[in-house]
Amino acid sequence: MNTDLVLFGQTNFRNKPVRFGIKTDDRRRHMYAVGKTGMGKTTMLENMIIADIRAGRGLGFIDPHGESAEKILDFIPEERLDDVIYFNPSDIDFPIPFNPLEQVGTEHRHVVASGIMGVFKKIWPDVWSARMEYILNNALLALLEFPGSTLLGIMRILSDKEYRKRVVDNLKDPVVKSFWVNEFAKYTQKLETEATAAIQNKVGQFVTNPLIRNILGQSRSSINMRKFMDEGKILIVNLSKGKIGEDNSALLGSMIITKIQLAAMSRADISEEQRPYTKDFFLYVDEFQNFATDSFASILSEARKYRLCLILAHQYIEQLSEKVKPAIFGNVGTIVTFRVGAEDAEFLEKEFSPEFVAADIVNLNKQNIYVKLMIDGAASRPFSAQTLPPFPKPEKVYKDVILENSRSTYATPKRVVEQAIASEWIGDGKEAAEERVVRRDEQSLGSTLVGNGSDVSQYGGERPFRKPLREKKPVSKVNIDDLRKAIEDSLTKSQEEKDSSKQ
Repeated sequence: MNTDLVLFGQTNFRNKPVRFGIKTDDRRRHMYAVGKTGMGKTTMLENMIIADIRAGRGLGFIDPHGESAEKILDFIPEERLDDVIYFNPSDIDFPIPFNPLEQVGTEHRHVVASGIMGVFKKIWPDVWSARMEYILNNALLALLEFPGSTLLGIMRILSDKEYRKRVVDNLKDPVVKSFWVNEFAKYTQKLETEATAAIQNKVGQFVTNPLIRNILGQSRSSINMRKFMDEGKILIVNLSKGKIGEDNSALLGSMIITKIQLAAMSRADISEEQRPYTKDFFLYVDEFQNFATDSFASILSEARKYRLCLILAHQYIEQLSEKVKPAIFGNVGTIVTFRVGAEDAEFLEKEFSPEFVAADIVNLNKQNIYVKLMIDGAASRPFSAQTLPPFPKPEKVYKDVILENSRSTYATPKRVVEQAIASEWIGDGKEAAEERVVRRDEQSLGSTLVGNGSDVSQYGGERPFRKPLREKKPVSKVNIDDLRKAIEDSLTKSQEEKDSSKQ
């Protein structure tokens, strides 16, 4: 068998089944699968992921349901245990730090800001406005220049004058600096309140949630995406909407995808001579419409030259925006359709006719598919097939080992995170600052991949915590006070749980 192939189906013509798959070079032109729930999409994705893992390939899997992410853990072989990161936000006692604002180069800051705003716009369509977008964009661009900043800084830069001054004084971008110095600073109190209320209200819903705050509020990420991709690692992201909430799932998923996109684009520094030896990274995204902002189109058009290969699946085409839809069908090489509704079938008929028409597509049986397969750089004529049965569960599984490895190597204990965030937001004074320095110096157990590729401890090591802000007067914005109260409540609850466990 050709080891370059990933098998995902078998022909059903004249009852002569022949298994087929797709070559690595053809996968660089991406793969798209659509079909109603229960038709077999998820099993097909799982089979391909397991095949990639067994072949030693690097991949990422974004799962908004969680069941497949957990299932895949059973199929990690012993020889690949050290390659796996299991990112599970619902594991609240061991949050894995992820900071989308960390160490973003000047040329990519607008990409990050656009991606974050895209997901906010998608989540809050009822309150989104041009003014909200304008202010939020300048807030994000300012924070992207400020060392050690996180998304929690959005609240502070809008409400905390001392913090805002520190950020603005650091700015090098003349346009962004002009906004804060010549425009925002001249807002009347009433105008400032009106202009920022919606942003603070909506962003506050995320940052007052301990689950999200403890992930996004750490200044140093524990995963270096570029190094991760170059070394062919496995990233499994469990974004179960039922456990962490739909909006939180969409927010984290979109930001992780943007981070992977930037890591892939950074491969532009690889010489032409070395590019043929660059490892492909296969990114699987189930229900990808949850994470597909308008900026997602640029990933599809640019990913191939950086060896980022996308495998996208969802339920119906209407879920896609008017910008994303043409990007999909204009850039994807392989298309797989399961049974879909009448409206989607009419749209897909353009891709599959004259071999198959809309009536054929709406009547497909479970696990039956129509395929336009990229073969040696050219799209095949559409043909019918069946998906393959699921792999049997291995006799020996290492799920517990993977969970422990991810916690000990990439996560930070909840208590440590909350103390650090509290020091930053509440201002614990000199003792807290000294405690952070001591803790940072003592944490030298193990190593992990961080933003600049250096070794740090499993608890964050050299993650830079900024000097805590000492409030000289009460902050005027209610949302800031609410956030501080939420952090204090969270710390109190953690201590109560800790005391209870000792009894």
